[in-house]
Amino acid sequence: MIYHINSRESFKIAMDESSRVLLSGGVVAFPTESFYGLAVDISNDKAIEKLYSLKQRERNNPILILLPEKEELKRYVADIPEQAVKLIDAFWPGGLTLVLKASSAISPLLTADSSKIGVRLSSHPVAIALARSIGRPVTGTSSNISGRPPCIKADEVYDSFGNSIDLIIDDGPTAGGKGSTILDLTVDPCVVIREGMVSMEDIQRTLSNL
Repeated sequence: MIYHINSRESFKIAMDESSRVLLSGGVVAFPTESFYGLAVDISNDKAIEKLYSLKQRERNNPILILLPEKEELKRYVADIPEQAVKLIDAFWPGGLTLVLKASSAISPLLTADSSKIGVRLSSHPVAIALARSIGRPVTGTSSNISGRPPCIKADEVYDSFGNSIDLIIDDGPTAGGKGSTILDLTVDPCVVIREGMVSMEDIQRTLSNL
């Protein structure tokens, strides 16, 4: 099923239907700042397992989450170091994923038993509305079979997964390019796992006065 967003009313209908799908354990494809992503309810382990199977993703490869609000971070991580506070103020909402120590609210399936979770607050209106529609984070992994290029169009998502995706939200092509920068703050010094939308230079500049 593909929902096309072309008005305020269609946006509301898409979010209402997405909420129903997510809360029933389904998978929703949605646009982000860079690529289309795949969302499931992070409190539903069966849905997370389904997501791994759909992407043919190794179980030792963790999955990041997208928050509904910045203030929700403290519920899903064990601690928020000063470095994280500085980076959040500078780059959220936006293209920076912070890897932090996971709280007990996070399924080990998402962390791949690493006790770490990648967390982001998206700046894309559909992505953030999706999490807000169920009042808790959703997964933010890219919409592709593992090892293949991520999708930038709703039609590409359908071509990759067919009817295995319960709902595809079509808000037009995404920007493509680089995905979010992934920064591990559980180690000292912090480590860039993947450089993307936020440059290492900007990160270093932000943290330079700590």
